[in-house]
Amino acid sequence: MKLFENPVDAVRLIQSNNRVFVHSVAAAPVPLIDAMVARASELRNVEIVHLHTEGEAAYTRPEYENSFFTNALFVGSNTRKAIAEGRGDYIPVFLSEIPHLFHKNILPIDVALIMVSKPDKHGFCSLGTSVDVSSAAVKNAKYVIAQINDQMPRTHGDGLIHISQINHAIEHSEQLYQFLPDQPSDVEMRIGRFVADLIEDGSTLQMGIGNIPNAVLASLDHHKDLGVHTEMFSDGIIPLVESGIINNSRKKIHPGKIVGGFVMGTQKLYNFVDDNPQVQMLDVAYVNDSAVIRRNPRVVAINSAIEVDITGQVCADSIGRYQFSGVGGQMDFIRGASLSEGGKPIIALPSATNKGISRIVPFLKEGAGVVTTRAHVHYVVTEYGVANLYGKNMHQRAKALIEISHPNHRESLEAAARERFPSLKKVY
Repeated sequence: MKLFENPVDAVRLIQSNNRVFVHSVAAAPVPLIDAMVARASELRNVEIVHLHTEGEAAYTRPEYENSFFTNALFVGSNTRKAIAEGRGDYIPVFLSEIPHLFHKNILPIDVALIMVSKPDKHGFCSLGTSVDVSSAAVKNAKYVIAQINDQMPRTHGDGLIHISQINHAIEHSEQLYQFLPDQPSDVEMRIGRFVADLIEDGSTLQMGIGNIPNAVLASLDHHKDLGVHTEMFSDGIIPLVESGIINNSRKKIHPGKIVGGFVMGTQKLYNFVDDNPQVQMLDVAYVNDSAVIRRNPRVVAINSAIEVDITGQVCADSIGRYQFSGVGGQMDFIRGASLSEGGKPIIALPSATNKGISRIVPFLKEGAGVVTTRAHVHYVVTEYGVANLYGKNMHQRAKALIEISHPNHRESLEAAARERFPSLKKVY
């Protein structure tokens, strides 16, 4: 490993026409990214690949379109505009399969930009908060450039990297990005309570980040012996761990352990995962493998959506043709939970947008992506209740979903359903 004081010198391994991987979420190494962008005048056609990252993502600015092109594996707020305007694109892929794109040389990585903890006495650093697909990218990259950050927590699992695997590095101490969630609204709390009522003692949970997952977690104070096996988690699990409600005692694989791929939250969360043997941060090719997920009993997968049509098709990655996020791990866990003994795959969403537009619709918008098919959907939850679609025919699905839609839209949804499904005329 060669150590540099100037990050611009550290990133000189990056050349025109390279494919560069950027470490995920809160682990995005901003000093190295900024140093790469500072070399924009020297570089042409550098392809940037990554999952969601925090920070500005300056390489997406219009003035750098000849130097950098974003090829996102998940779209965040810092890349949406560039992709919409043609300075980038999106690769639809299950989160569980992204490491295979690197291992099979479908997306060969020239350079990986990562953030790691300080090396231990044996020379091992940790990928810390984001092992996810980053471990696979590091293993397959021709060159690895690292920001060594003494504030990156050391995590147990698949995230160890020896300094001999790092080509260039800088030492730069900075606080990791912190996600501070809003207080869940009344609507979100009602959704959270409906979801919590579906969760049995001894269940293994998968949840994302945001107000609805936090509302669910806040509603689990009377549950027992819950476990966690999830692609990511945030601060919401900490009170349940401290109270013993989450103890992972009934899990069949990794009993006693919280399993995840990445974390994002506050400093309290980063302190919680630091050198915590109770937490295993693993490669998502394993974490999100439905064959692995199903081995735990009573897996409850809680995911959200942008809109759901009256047959149960779930759009979770786009607003019509506008790419908003990505496929992520929703299908990995929806399928894994449905195959788990006693498992429950759940789609949870408010019945309407903040502008009052129904999120349960007769048809998905033109160009909308179907992330979860109607054949995979079991439970859909809004603030008006729970629709169990499993085993229901098309008109029964429509009726169940209309019953949990916003009251202001039920009449129009019923009319659309009657027109689409003649058998509904016998119901309405």
